[in-house]
Order: sequence, then C-alpha cells, then structure tokens
Amino acid sequence: MPTPTPDLNTTELLNVIDKMDMGFAQTVQSWMTPLYTSKYGEFFQQTIWDIPLANLGLAVLVFFFILLLRRLFTYAITSLLCLVAQRTVNHYDDRVILALRAPIRFAFVLIAIHLFFLLIFKETEFIKDILNTLVVYTVFWAILAVMEALRGVLYGVTKRLNPDLSRELGNFIMAILKILISGVGLGAMLQVWEINVTALVASLGIGGLAFALAAKDTAANLFASLSLLADRSIRIGEWIKVNGVEGTVEDIGMRTTKIRSFGKSLITVPNHIIANNPIENFSRRKIRRIKMRIGLTYDTDRATIDTIVKKIKGMLQAHPHISQKDTLLVNFESFGDSALQIFIYTFTDTANWEYYLKIREEVHLQIMRIVEESGSAFAFPSQSIYLESLPDPLPTALATP
Repeated sequence: MPTPTPDLNTTELLNVIDKMDMGFAQTVQSWMTPLYTSKYGEFFQQTIWDIPLANLGLAVLVFFFILLLRRLFTYAITSLLCLVAQRTVNHYDDRVILALRAPIRFAFVLIAIHLFFLLIFKETEFIKDILNTLVVYTVFWAILAVMEALRGVLYGVTKRLNPDLSRELGNFIMAILKILISGVGLGAMLQVWEINVTALVASLGIGGLAFALAAKDTAANLFASLSLLADRSIRIGEWIKVNGVEGTVEDIGMRTTKIRSFGKSLITVPNHIIANNPIENFSRRKIRRIKMRIGLTYDTDRATIDTIVKKIKGMLQAHPHISQKDTLLVNFESFGDSALQIFIYTFTDTANWEYYLKIREEVHLQIMRIVEESGSAFAFPSQSIYLESLPDPLPTALATP
C-alpha cells in the first residue's frame, strides 16, 4: 500500500509563540533552582493562585523590564536599519523604517506577555492562540504600514500610466490592495483558531444572493468610482457642483467622494450619485465671465453715450488680464424704465476666484472713471410725474401756502 501523505496542519506554520522564547524560560527556571533550595526556599515555594511566589515575582520583573526597555530596543533596531538606509539615495526606505517603529514596539509587548505566562506556568493553548493571533495581526499591521509608506512609489507608477489621474488611481489601487491584504490577514488569524477558511468562504455562497442584494448600492458605488476615474470627470482639488453640492474635491474613494464646501463643512456623496448626475466642474474652465449692465441717466446725450461705450471697450481691450481670444461685447442695449442701459460682456484670463475678484474690481473702477470723466452719471430707479393741468379753483390743501 502506498504511504499515506501526511496531513499538514497549517496552524503549525502560524504557531510562532512556541518558538519565540528560544529556551529562555527553561534557562531562567534552572537559574532559580538554588533559590528554591536555599534557606529561604520555603518562602519562595509558597503559591498564589497555584503560582510559586518566586516565579510570579520574576515574571512581573521580566514583564516590566521588557516594557521599560522596549523603547531602547526599538531605537536600536531602527538605528541599525537607518545605517543601512543611509547608503541609498531615495527617501522611501526612511519612511519604511518610521512606519515599522510602532509594530516593532508592539512586538516587544507580545514577547513580554509571552515570557510572563511562561514563567508562571499559565500559558495554556487558549493564551497561545491569542498571542499567535496578535503576532499575525502585528505582521500584517507592519505590511500595511509599509504599503502606506510606499504610497509615493505607487503614485509614480500610476503617473506613467495616466499623469492627470495619478493620485486618484493610486489611492484607488492602494485601497484595493489594503482590502486584499487585510482579508488575507483575517484569514490567517482565523486559521490560528483552526477555523477552516476555505469552508467558510464556500459557505458564503449559500447567502450570496442575499449578500448581493444587500450590497447592490456598494457595488453601484464601486463601479461608479471606476467610471469617474476612467472618464476623468473630476479630480482631487477641483471645484465642482453636482446634485446641489458645491465645493472642492478632497478625496475620491471606492464608495464615496468627499467634498469640502466653501463653508468648510465636509460633505460625503455616494459615487453613484456623482456618476449619474450632471457635473459642473468650475476648475476646468481657464477663464471667468464678467457680465453686467450699467445704467446712465436720461440726460446723457447720444454723443456721450457713444464715447462711453467706445472708451469702455477700449479699456477692456487694453486690460492685461482680460481675455482677448474670447467674446468681448460693449453695447448700448436698451432704454430702461429709469436708465439708459449699456451691456458689458467679457472674460478674465484666470479662473482663480481671488484674482478674478481683483480684476473685476479694477474693471468696475475704470468704468466709474470713464463715466465720470465723460460728464455723465449712473442712474438709480426713479419716476417722474407730469401734471398736464390742475383743477380750477385749487383745492384748499394745495392753495394754502
């Protein structure tokens, strides 16, 4: 008969705790033998919760000793890595070292907990599973931290693929990778507890339809985010208005887009709403419109109006920040109820709101100067009442001085 293939238990691969002490507990226990055989041995052999007093005291000392020195240990390890990183010219290795600092410090806490339970003879299988789970968590924490530190590398890759959407594509790919890595980490932690991940994933197929129905909005938002990235409709930092929401795009996620309103509130909009509604992208325009009507008083004669129109048009044509490639109109438009209307329509050469307001202010002041120098004035709403005749004799109220 063929030799049966041994059943490899994958949990053994994740049983790191048993290999972490490297015989430290046994060595320390052998050092404590003279203490138990000394004249104070009877005192040290007394138990608290079935734990020898000497072992309990030593376990507490080792635990706090490692906690007190973990900063020194972390500094020593990171300093050694920094010496290696100094040989390189890029700064990403320095970011990776900084990102690993917190997981390394937490790893020393796990070592302290492990040795504590070893020295008090209370490290049960349940405690080992907890510690192994925390070890797996720390490993994947370090992986995710390194990925975040290397985000700039991903931006560099996506910039080669699409320079205009490098950050958006990079953020999207990073989010997908983090979800996949987190899923693998969760599976590894479940494997520590001998939960069959394959069977668990397969069992999810039973409720797949219900899950799909429940997650239809999430799926719609996911595909909408892909559509937004592919269509290049919006980018981070742009000023947009969609479905009544106006502001600056701060983040385009897998499910939602975050928009910072001009009132500084953060508005989170589902991606399918953005993808299925008209988007007004103010940042994509390179110019901004100036549109106004000025009213002159009715005592302004024809020649003065003609002069004012020509001077305003000449001023706009000579202005360094008025776009000469786009529509520029200055016309005597109509006879208003209380003013002679001049229509002005032009564009600035910038879309920046602050600069636009300054240019618009300059144009307003120039128009006021032209009107004043021409001897005319701006009209304001008024009405004139003409009486063709008065009744004879005059009413008493009117005849009294």
